[in-house]
Amino acid sequence: MTLSVVVPTLNDRKRLTRCLDTLTERASDAEVIVVNGPSADGTTGMVHDRDDVDVLVQVADRNVNVARNAGLEVANGDIVALVGSNVRIDDSWVGAIRTAIADGADAVTGPIHRTLRGGVTVDRPTVISIAGQEVIDLNCRNVAFDRGSIDALDGFDEYLTRGGARDVAHRLARQDRTVRWDPDVSAQAGPEDDREENWGETYRSFAYCLVKNYGPRPSVLRQTGGRALADGGATASGIARGERTPTRWLSEGRAVLANAVLGSKDGIVARVRDRSERRNPTGISARDDRAVERYDWR
Repeated sequence: MTLSVVVPTLNDRKRLTRCLDTLTERASDAEVIVVNGPSADGTTGMVHDRDDVDVLVQVADRNVNVARNAGLEVANGDIVALVGSNVRIDDSWVGAIRTAIADGADAVTGPIHRTLRGGVTVDRPTVISIAGQEVIDLNCRNVAFDRGSIDALDGFDEYLTRGGARDVAHRLARQDRTVRWDPDVSAQAGPEDDREENWGETYRSFAYCLVKNYGPRPSVLRQTGGRALADGGATASGIARGERTPTRWLSEGRAVLANAVLGSKDGIVARVRDRSERRNPTGISARDDRAVERYDWR
């Protein structure tokens, strides 16, 4: 089975260099596709100077799901993997992916070990249950798909600016496809970049994903409301510690409510627009103008 690896990147040249070095060392027979942009840190020149990248796709959209779809469009492998530009795969990665897909998995994901000041943290599988469906969360900085399975989903939903992995996980589950979490599909990464949570965007994406895939049913409302209460409680604790202000808490609460309503409305519209089991009205087939430039050295 041939393997393609898609690496979306945005202004991450130094870590991308390490990622590509590791792919060359540990996945030397894989087709490597870098989807860049719009970066302004010399990434394009760095990739041009290498001889271990098969395709460079330049995109103008900052949406990571657009970048992922741009890579999926040009990948030729029977298996298509996605890795983050700050991720370095382990020695066991390629073999574990091929074994899982050969054994019938439609998708396989695994842990990312992050080095922190106080030690190492490791991702663990998260399984949620909704509407009688068990869903294994995916980490799209370390995941591989059987080509037929990701094609059946029409790739990622480009409405989403975050939460694309969650949406794919739900759609795989709705199609009764097998997702495997394998500790040998492992990778290394440094500490996460500090990024302030955009609560409005988070809840718009969360509500959209659940309503689009399951409809506006009570279990969806419970999931959204339960998460909002948990996050609101954590924010309230931040107020008690002096890390946040009550005014900001109220502002974030209004953003959560307004965006959850907006996401739910848009989820209903998306559900009507694509009534098929793929539930993806803004997937790969919806447009053909993602790439600004494409350099194909295959």
